[in-house]
Amino acid sequence: MLLGCSAVAWYLTVLGARGMPPGPGTMGLALGGFLAAWTLMMAAMMLPALAPLTTMYLRSLRATPSAAVRAFRTVALVVGYLVSWALFGALAFAAALLAGQLATTAPAVSPWVGAGVVAAAGVYELTPLKDFCLRHCRSPLAFLLHVSGYKGTFRDVRVGIYHGVYCVGCCWGLMAVLTAVGLTNLVWMAAIAATVLLEKTWSRGRAVSRIVGVALIAFAFLVPGNPALLPGLYASVGM
Repeated sequence: MLLGCSAVAWYLTVLGARGMPPGPGTMGLALGGFLAAWTLMMAAMMLPALAPLTTMYLRSLRATPSAAVRAFRTVALVVGYLVSWALFGALAFAAALLAGQLATTAPAVSPWVGAGVVAAAGVYELTPLKDFCLRHCRSPLAFLLHVSGYKGTFRDVRVGIYHGVYCVGCCWGLMAVLTAVGLTNLVWMAAIAATVLLEKTWSRGRAVSRIVGVALIAFAFLVPGNPALLPGLYASVGM
């Protein structure tokens, strides 16, 4: 189900990005439209990495007699998870808006700002806080034990939000990079989605985060001399 939803989200994202080259700003969208597009992008990129958790969550619901109830509760978890990313999308909107203004009003400064953003994202990949959030995302059993006491009508939504917060903590740096390279940059979207999937599901996921961190820091050094490397902070001639 998750992979199917992710595939549909990728299709719609690619359809929306067609004919829209990566560039600065919010894709020409106001806050409401941006959050809808952002959440769709997060569904495309993040849902495959959520599969281990939802698989174990379904197993924990085996005592629930109704298959329909189990499916509904799992959907509620996914909705809660996407709510966390939608809330983070408000910060992404502000960042994209600022990036667009910086690209047009201070083109000499924006490459340095972009290099700083990419370098900061790379450094974060190497920090204990990244490792802490990643351990949470990689340990669905420990997570389910923690949330087993959640009660009430919206317990599954709360479970999804709780996990989503840790996921945001794990991946916010990569999303900052996505803002810098342009929100419609499908190549970078695919690369970040693959990174997230490997970090969360592969046995050597922590090593992946360190390799990506070093690579981003190295990439940041190239940006000041090549501003076009970060289309999200670069207003090309004619824009």
